[in-house]
Amino acid sequence: MPRLLFLACGIATALALLSPASAHSQATSTPHVPATASPQAASDVWYEIFVRSWADSNGDGIGDLNGITARLDYLKSLGVGGIWLMPVNPSPSYHGYDVTDYYGINPQYGTMADFQRLLDAAHERGIKVIIDLVINHTSALHPWFIAANNPRDPHHDWYNWARPGSDLDAVSATGTPAWHTTPTGQHYIGVFTGMMPDLDYDTPAVREEMIRVGRFWLKKGVDGFRLDAAQHIYYDFKSQDGDPAILEKNLAWWTQFRHGIDAVTPGAYVVGEVAQETPDRLAPYLRPLSSVFDFPLAKQLIDSAKSERAGHLAALLAQTEADYRKVTGKSGVDAPFLSNHDQERVMSQLDGNPQHMRMAAAMLLTLPGQPFIYYGEELGMRGQKPDEDLREPMRWNRSPKAAGEATWKTSTSHDGPAVSVEAEQADPDSLLHFYTKLIHWRSQVSALRDGAIVPLAVANPQLVAWRLDDAGSHVLVVHNLSGQPQNLPLHDRHIHALLLQSASGGTLQQDVLHIPAYSTAILQ
Repeated sequence: MPRLLFLACGIATALALLSPASAHSQATSTPHVPATASPQAASDVWYEIFVRSWADSNGDGIGDLNGITARLDYLKSLGVGGIWLMPVNPSPSYHGYDVTDYYGINPQYGTMADFQRLLDAAHERGIKVIIDLVINHTSALHPWFIAANNPRDPHHDWYNWARPGSDLDAVSATGTPAWHTTPTGQHYIGVFTGMMPDLDYDTPAVREEMIRVGRFWLKKGVDGFRLDAAQHIYYDFKSQDGDPAILEKNLAWWTQFRHGIDAVTPGAYVVGEVAQETPDRLAPYLRPLSSVFDFPLAKQLIDSAKSERAGHLAALLAQTEADYRKVTGKSGVDAPFLSNHDQERVMSQLDGNPQHMRMAAAMLLTLPGQPFIYYGEELGMRGQKPDEDLREPMRWNRSPKAAGEATWKTSTSHDGPAVSVEAEQADPDSLLHFYTKLIHWRSQVSALRDGAIVPLAVANPQLVAWRLDDAGSHVLVVHNLSGQPQNLPLHDRHIHALLLQSASGGTLQQDVLHIPAYSTAILQ
C-alpha cells in the first residue's frame, strides 16, 4: 500500500499492522525498556554550537575551542551524538560566514592544536564533530578576492563578474541587490552582501580547491560538514527560483564534491542548508547529500505546538517520507530541527510558553532521522532578531559573570538566572532534564532513530500520532498537545504495553490510552 494512503486508513486499521505481541497487558507508569533496546546506542541527535557564545576558557569573554572541550561531559550527559560547529575559520566578522582562510582556525577561538584536541576528546566520548563549510562565497577580504580585482590575475576567474548585458539592478535569491561594485568599478555577484562575493563554480580551479578543502578537514578527523547556502552555488537571482536547470547545476557540483571527499572518508555525514518550503523541493538534494535541514517541518512543528492542534503535521510527515523515499529508497534520512542561528529562538516563537516548548521538543525528538538542537534550546533561551540577538552567550551559571561564561555580548532576552545549566541541573522538572530524557529515549528504542514513519489519522485534533518500525522494534508515538487529559481508543490487541511516557499518569486499559495533558507516550 502506498504510504500516503495510511492517512486515510484511520488509526485502528493502521495499528493492526504492528507486529503481534505475545500478550496484552495493562501498562503501569513505570517505563519498561524492551529487550531490543540498546542503551549504548547513539541518539543520532546533533547539537549546534556558536563557538563565540558557548564557553570561554581563557577569560577574554569570547567562547573558544578549549571551552567546548572542557564542557564535552555536559554534552555527553545530555545524550547528543554529535556537534555542529558554526564557522571556525578566520573571518573579519563576529559570525564567521565570510571566510578569509579555509585551512586555518580563527585565532580568537584558538589554534589548530586546540581544534585537534577537541576532536580527539569528542571522539573519545563517542561524540561526532561536523563543521560549517562556507564555500558558496568568500570574504571580500580573502586574498583570492583581493587578487581577483586585477583582471589579469588567475583568481579573477574564481568570482562572478558582470558581462555586457548583465542586469545590474537584478535582485538576488535572498531579496537583496545581487550586484556590488569594487573601488575600480567592476561589478560582482554577492548573493548575501557585498562583503561575501560569490565564487564561480564554472571555473574548474574553484571546484578542485573546494574539494581539497573538504579533504583537508576530513583528514584532520572531522566527521562531515554542514553545507552553508547549499542551494546558492548556482541559484543567484530571484528570477531563478524553481528553475530546473539551476537545480541540476547545483546537484552536479555537490555530486562532484561528494565523490571527491568519499576518497578520504566514504559516507561522511554531509547535511545541506536548503531553505525551501516544500519537501519535494528538498528531496533532490538527497541524491548527493546525506540529508538536508527540514525547514517546512520546523515551521509546522512549532505551529502545532503553539496552536495545540496537529493541523497539517500528519500530511506533511507523510508527504516528506514519500518524497524522500522516492529519491533515496530508504527512511531515516531527514534532519528535523526547530530553529537555528538565523531564526527566532523556539521559546520566543512560542511566546515563552513552557508547555508548548516541551511539546515542540517531544515531537522533534521522537521523529526518525538525525534531529538538530540549537545550543541553549534545551534551557529555553529566548532570542529575537536582529541576528546577533539569536546568538547570545550560553548561560552555564546563575551568575552571567561566573568563570567560563562568554561575555562578548550583553543579553537582550533578560532570561534570568533560572535559565542556566546550573539552575536547571538542580531542578528535576526542568526543561533541560526533559530534553535529556527524550534524547536518551532515542538511545533506548531503535525505532525512534531508524524507524520508517507512518503518520496516523486521529479524529481528535489535539492528538498527533505516528508509527515507527525498524528491524528491532515497532512502536506507536502519541503526543497530547493540549492542556487537558485525552483518551485515544486503539481497538487493537497488538498494542500491549505503555513503554515510555513523559509525564506520570498515563494508562493503557481496555484498548484505550489515557494520556495526561501536554505529554508524550511511546507504546509497544
